[in-house]
Amino acid sequence: MLNEREKLDTLIHLSIELGQSKDLDILMEHILSETRRFVNADAGSIYLRDHETLMFSYTQNDTLQRKLPPNEKLAYVNFTIPIDEYSIAGFVAKTGRILNIPDVTRLPATVPYHFNRSFDERVGYSTRSVLTVPLNTAGGDIIGVLQIINAKDEHEKVIPFPPEQEKMLMHFANTAAVALERAQLTRDIILRTIKMAEMRDPLETGAHVNRVASYAIEIYERWGRKRGIDGKEITRNRDIFRMAAMLHDVGKVAISDTILKKPAKLTEEEFNIMKQHTILGARLFLDGLSEFDKVAAAVSLNHHERWDGNGYPGHVDHRTGLPMAGYVKSDGQPWGKSCEEIPIFGRIVAVADVYDALSSTRVYKDAWDEARVLKIFEEGAGTQFDPDVVEILFSCMEFIHFIQQRYPDKRTENL
Repeated sequence: MLNEREKLDTLIHLSIELGQSKDLDILMEHILSETRRFVNADAGSIYLRDHETLMFSYTQNDTLQRKLPPNEKLAYVNFTIPIDEYSIAGFVAKTGRILNIPDVTRLPATVPYHFNRSFDERVGYSTRSVLTVPLNTAGGDIIGVLQIINAKDEHEKVIPFPPEQEKMLMHFANTAAVALERAQLTRDIILRTIKMAEMRDPLETGAHVNRVASYAIEIYERWGRKRGIDGKEITRNRDIFRMAAMLHDVGKVAISDTILKKPAKLTEEEFNIMKQHTILGARLFLDGLSEFDKVAAAVSLNHHERWDGNGYPGHVDHRTGLPMAGYVKSDGQPWGKSCEEIPIFGRIVAVADVYDALSSTRVYKDAWDEARVLKIFEEGAGTQFDPDVVEILFSCMEFIHFIQQRYPDKRTENL
């Protein structure tokens, strides 16, 4: 447990660190981890506001985590609750008041809110002390709710949250809310860019890019741990990589509608034009100096390369689209990149993108059953795909399924 000086130092450092996180999902993970460490809590959740509802957006639970195999993650599905006085989180969002409840199983009959026991009953958990804090932006708007569960003493016994923690936690929550607001804006800009691409290419949807990005960072984290990459570097790269992966096909905005929306098979000439979306996407990030720009360019340029060297666009200068010196075939075309010539971010998105395309319903096909999808990757490992990345995909299929539930296509939502 942290002493008072350590808590103050932690608040100062966290304020700086939160300003460095860019991706919304990674930021929520960081906020919840540090908040729980700050008050020594077993579990917690973040709800983000969506008009007059709260979206259950992120959760952590040490007790349930310990029941999972090593390196597996706690999976969860998004749901919404109304902003009203009848739930604890809804009450805090509606009133803007902090709630510090010593035992949610013994709520007074005089309060309007109640505790929903269904989650505890389903997973075998026991919620007792709950500290719920509004996330207020600098403009005074409530962007969501931070809920921390089951404070623990030095003997790991569940205790009420001490009242003196409320003020410091409220200060941290305000800092977190500003960071969340900025990250939401960044996510919204990316999704609006994707929506622009969706107007051109109906396959490029918000749900698709969110799934591809979520698959990609899950695979990357496991790939990094397997290779002994430092945890801080993995976290930093996940933050950048998730946003970059969402923009993997952004270059399609520059491809003609007659090609993107052609109902028949493309001619060789048309397909060669379609291939240019990789180069055009990379050019969008050409002048950027940030790590995000470098990773986004690498993803855009390389997510159609193949492990065996038969992908595209190959060894080209993405500034000009011309083959690089020393990599020109006899027909004037560039040699394809192969194996580890392809940046790892491109190799991972190649797998994530194809997996989602095959396992999702499209206007021209039904979703393939999983056995058929995995057969493609079994056969393509070592030719089309990096075999190590395929192996990692197979190892995290349960979590992949939860990602699919978190980001369903609109057609599924309306059924």
